[in-house]
Amino acid sequence: MRKIIVSMWTTLDGLVAGPNDEMGWLLPDDSMQAYENRLVATADTLLLGRITHADFAGAWPEVASDQTASEEVRNYARRVDAMAKVVVSRSGRTADWNNSQHLPELTPQAVRSLKEQDGRDIVVYGSLSVVNTLTALGLVDEYHLLVHPIFLREGKPLFADTTEAVPLRHISAEPFDSGVVLLRYSRVTPLVPGRWSPGPPAGVRWGGAGAGRAVA
Repeated sequence: MRKIIVSMWTTLDGLVAGPNDEMGWLLPDDSMQAYENRLVATADTLLLGRITHADFAGAWPEVASDQTASEEVRNYARRVDAMAKVVVSRSGRTADWNNSQHLPELTPQAVRSLKEQDGRDIVVYGSLSVVNTLTALGLVDEYHLLVHPIFLREGKPLFADTTEAVPLRHISAEPFDSGVVLLRYSRVTPLVPGRWSPGPPAGVRWGGAGAGRAVA
């Protein structure tokens, strides 16, 4: 079965953009571009919200043929342009971009149907409502968080709509020269009720040994 991989740029305080969508804090470099190219090489589908899909449609097809861009960036753009795109939009109004199909709602049945199709993995970029819905449904297989060395203090949180604890298993941590750290986590399955504590045990303060870990 195909995996759903959420890949997000984030700050140390868990924000993905400033209050007005400011993204000037991003620190792209060769290491980050190499990661992005590796990611899309193992996937063949993008799962996007309507706004992110429109932003990508207005950018990547042009970058694919932009001779001022590096070969690595053009390769990434060509790959993204060629991939299948599933656009989540209740209104049905989506940007015109090749290989795009409309999905009116993220139901468990619709997502499982996507995962059961033949092919490579499915990548989610941006699209906070999509990320939060998939997280609530327990259908994200991996989270790739590109954590930037900055506190924004205010802005748009990655998991604003998530109300329950979501236990994860650490896969890897890869530091970049820019100071960004790529953290990869997989979902813990199956989640057994009563075996995860969203807070520290009685008498243990946050930051103490065992705080927030799985408990018997």
